[in-house]
Amino acid sequence: MITNQPSIPIDSATTVEMTDHRPVSQAERIQTIDILRGVALLGILLMNIPYFSMAERFSDAFNHNPSNVNFWLDAFITILFEGKMRALFSMIFGVGIILFMARKEKAGPRHDSQSATGLFFRRMGWLVVFGLIDSHVLLWMGDILYYYGVIGMIAFWFRKMKPTYLALGVPLVAIIGFVLSTMFYQSVREKRLAFLAAQKAQQQGQKQTQNQQQAIINWKEAEKEFFPNKAEIAEHTRKMKSPDYFTVASRYRQELWDGQTKYLIFGLWDPLALMLLGMALYKWGFVTGQWPRRRYWQTMLLGYGLGLSLVTFSFYYYYQNIPSSWAFISYMEQHPIQWAGLIYPFQRILLVMAHASLIILLIQSGRVQGLLNRLGAVGQMAFTNYVMHTLICTFVFYGYGLNQYAEWQFYQLYFLVAAIWIIQLIISPIWLRYFLFGPLEWVWRSLTYWKRQPIRRLSTDFA
Repeated sequence: MITNQPSIPIDSATTVEMTDHRPVSQAERIQTIDILRGVALLGILLMNIPYFSMAERFSDAFNHNPSNVNFWLDAFITILFEGKMRALFSMIFGVGIILFMARKEKAGPRHDSQSATGLFFRRMGWLVVFGLIDSHVLLWMGDILYYYGVIGMIAFWFRKMKPTYLALGVPLVAIIGFVLSTMFYQSVREKRLAFLAAQKAQQQGQKQTQNQQQAIINWKEAEKEFFPNKAEIAEHTRKMKSPDYFTVASRYRQELWDGQTKYLIFGLWDPLALMLLGMALYKWGFVTGQWPRRRYWQTMLLGYGLGLSLVTFSFYYYYQNIPSSWAFISYMEQHPIQWAGLIYPFQRILLVMAHASLIILLIQSGRVQGLLNRLGAVGQMAFTNYVMHTLICTFVFYGYGLNQYAEWQFYQLYFLVAAIWIIQLIISPIWLRYFLFGPLEWVWRSLTYWKRQPIRRLSTDFA
């Protein structure tokens, strides 16, 4: 049976941290949280896999063509899952911060090296290290572990706030995010307009000023970074298909470093707000299934009713106005503010709340118990399964593996997604039948406590 026992604090792997580090029984778990995490983890692969496997601007080939099956598959994923699975994963990560700290603080003061705060920051510090490995060694450009480690350290300080204030972070950050993205959008737009003015002067035979020459250089640099042309895409693809690991690595390392440093400030706000929302939803009892079924039904119907309307309109708007990367440049020249971007944070929250309500209602119904148990096992091993996505996809697509990069149609990628889902839904519960943690969860736990932790199940009491 699926059990919900929110009175028992557990860590972000939803496992009780006892002062003697004893193994924990299944009764001491909040499986609703594991299941939600498992759904999010598997769902994230829907959005990630094209970035493992396809060249830049891959969607330009079908974004404007409703007669192409890839158009409708992309529409389905964009409308129902894009951003929502990452949002759910971030929310559950925020829940994990509260659960990890609750047991430690309840255990009372300990030596500084083993204090609740010290353990938490060591835990997040190691997550940052794992993220750097996932991105710079395993070469996954979309790694989130690094960001979660950094942002988790920030979210930590908000965990004791009232849930209402925590939830207010979502609209506040939506506004901040829109302002920041608009500032970034306008800075790129200004470079484009300055380039067009310099280009026009050049075509009219006017002698270029130093500012005009610099404007051309600035736009060419921005274009190379954000709007690669066919020759640049071909060169990137050549690197990705190289059998030499270091050649493949040279394709992403600078972009990764820029994202983790120069552009970090732009990426902090959204996951932070979602982690805080997760904390609020835990305190309100939403994610632990404590609400009446009627309220979950209301949340689901409202979320799908408004959310689907907003996201469908947004998708159609972009289909009409920005069907390709180069169409975006033309759009940017004409529009100083991208107002349609305001829709995204609100439709996403509405739909992620609807998705979560649907899952919790399914849990409460007692149906498809076997599938739910498997999803819970995937969620319990989320760290291991996430890195497994990296290992499988880089092996299949990168040049030093099976070299399938830029070889598959968009729709074909999802046969591999289905295969990975099936593998993880089968292997995760089998592994947890014999072991307390996933292998990477065990490493992470041991590093956090700076002590080798037990991993094998020693008694059927813990099965």
